[in-house]
Amino acid sequence: MPDLLKGERQRLILEELASSGRVVAADLQNRLGVSEYTVRRDLDELAGAGRLLRVHGGGLPPSQVAPTYEGRRGQGVAGKRATARAAAALLEHGQVVILDGGSTALALVDAIPHGFEGTFVTHSPSVVEALGRHAGVEVIVVGGTLDRRAMVAVGAQTIEAYGRITADVCFLGVWSLHAEHGLSERYPEEAEVRRVLLERADRVVGLASRPKLGTVAPFTIGPATALTHIATERDVPGELLAPFEELGIHVLR
Repeated sequence: MPDLLKGERQRLILEELASSGRVVAADLQNRLGVSEYTVRRDLDELAGAGRLLRVHGGGLPPSQVAPTYEGRRGQGVAGKRATARAAAALLEHGQVVILDGGSTALALVDAIPHGFEGTFVTHSPSVVEALGRHAGVEVIVVGGTLDRRAMVAVGAQTIEAYGRITADVCFLGVWSLHAEHGLSERYPEEAEVRRVLLERADRVVGLASRPKLGTVAPFTIGPATALTHIATERDVPGELLAPFEELGIHVLR
């Protein structure tokens, strides 16, 4: 391959990232015909621009989720509603349900069937308010220290309270989900709570609209196989979901 300009190299790196879900520095060095230093510099620059997440030996697709709570509420609204409708198909009368925080969780509250009776447990003030409008639903509020970036309770009190709860189903908010690198999160305190939630229900459903699939964030929560189900949009390409189905995770559309 003839010598490539930096912009051309980085475009090829991003194309490989999009098609393969990862890039390996050694493979790029051979493919692009450049030095290890050049590849490392290109990867570092792309990471600095938010185009990939730098990991040992290469790079992974970064999450494109907005960093603020208000930003997330306005992001991908139609996809979140579709994801919530898919997840709501698992609701059955009399269940004890853990419902995480986040904008997709709020959409799930809107998707609760009319007349549903059951118990919801949540550490999200916004979800508590929305659930309060459903007459047949008992709401258990888990307290803690409010993290305004996510509008959920976090900390030791939250973790201790969930340790005493066993639910039929947990609907888990998802920041990033990758078949190989698992569930990950932008904020460490919220990641700590979600690690506990993975263990507190018979079925754990990841609320993962399309932009969250195949991406990685800085703080690991657990393996993808900690989920029993993934709820997502109907039009997500099969090749994006196939790696999760191969792990034995049920996909709800």
